[in-house]
Amino acid sequence: MDWRDRPAGRVTWAVLKAFGMALFQGDADPPPSARRLTFAVPRWLGVLVPGRTYNLVQVADLVLAFFLYWLTISMVFDWNTDAANALASGKSETGPVALLFVYLTGIGVSLPIALRDRWPLAAWRTAIVLLPVVLWVEHTLAGSEPPYPVPAIMMYLLVLYSLAVRCDRRITLAVWVFTVLAVWIVHPDSMALTTVIVTVAVLFGYNVRVRRTATARLVQEVLRTEQAESAQAVLAERARIARELHDVVAHHMSVIAIQAEAVPLKAAGDPVQLEMGLAEIRSLSLEAIAELRQVLGVLRDQEGRTDTAPQPGLDRIDELVANARAAGLAVLVKRPDSFGGLPPAVGLSAYRIVQESLSNVMRHAPGATVAVDIARKRNQLRLRIANGPGTERTPATAPAPGTGHESGHGGGQGLVGMRERAALLGGTLDAGPADGGGFEVSATLPIMERENA
Repeated sequence: MDWRDRPAGRVTWAVLKAFGMALFQGDADPPPSARRLTFAVPRWLGVLVPGRTYNLVQVADLVLAFFLYWLTISMVFDWNTDAANALASGKSETGPVALLFVYLTGIGVSLPIALRDRWPLAAWRTAIVLLPVVLWVEHTLAGSEPPYPVPAIMMYLLVLYSLAVRCDRRITLAVWVFTVLAVWIVHPDSMALTTVIVTVAVLFGYNVRVRRTATARLVQEVLRTEQAESAQAVLAERARIARELHDVVAHHMSVIAIQAEAVPLKAAGDPVQLEMGLAEIRSLSLEAIAELRQVLGVLRDQEGRTDTAPQPGLDRIDELVANARAAGLAVLVKRPDSFGGLPPAVGLSAYRIVQESLSNVMRHAPGATVAVDIARKRNQLRLRIANGPGTERTPATAPAPGTGHESGHGGGQGLVGMRERAALLGGTLDAGPADGGGFEVSATLPIMERENA
């Protein structure tokens, strides 16, 4: 059995892996893609790269790094001067340090600051490599207690904060443990206070990381919700187009089929009557094609534009009546003189309900008398389409025996579509057999003020 499979071995391996990630293998998360603290250099200044966007945090880090480098170099040079004077006067046995260590001290304090925003883990690794030099120079020349220069304290806390914000929590925990152990080795007397300060910096950075992660997840959830809503809207639009196609095709094909059967009978060998009938069939076919193009325009537009052709409304009700009369129906219409101010959605739904009702009469009760009553009362539009029994039957339109559709409407998608149109507007639709063997469709469509907005 491998030692890593045992409970103690798993814990030991996890700790070693965390330290390995912190010291050698691990890496920090990339910086946030969208940052608010940015600025662009005007082109007329001609400095840096004109027009390029710079991050204020990175610029501030570079400025701070330069300041700490200058401050540390000045401080160490002063310590070197004092150490040289003390050695010359015999007050001290240690003299000044080499010039190399002076500059290494400045680099050890400033370089991690310059790296911390883009590479926080690399900045910490740089700090732990150069900090022994900084502490040795400070202890050799100044000998203060505890041996932590103020620039080094500022640098290390900022690096710890950046690391906790951008690194995995295992790496952060390993860095915290490493820091506490290092403090205990370097200066045990200040371990308690230093541990508290380091812990506050790490917890503050980790808290920022948790909040950023939660915000990112929330953004992803919002995006997924928007995508789901978009997909639902597409499905709803497809269903609407399917209903439109059913209404258009069912009505026009019913009229064309009945006309094609009735024209030869009406013509009775008369070429003029036959030509007029065929011309009417052609006109109905062209009208059907035009409406199909209008309905499918939104699907065929590759640039996402919708068809701007107007949808039919009750102002075209006379065309429906004329087509139904040409197909052999006796249609009586009662309607207002004008439908001005009617919302387009209400007008379109009313038009489709009348269209589907007349189509059903043509299919299932050819030659019947149909009463179409359209009335507008206050904030409602009321429709009533009632037909009597059919007076003729042709092989193409006669229903199958036993279907129950001899004088009424079918139970297919037509009635379902009409009910959905009424329900979408907050209205109602009732359809069923009428007294005397006919069929009646009654619909009430509310006219809302918001529709007119």
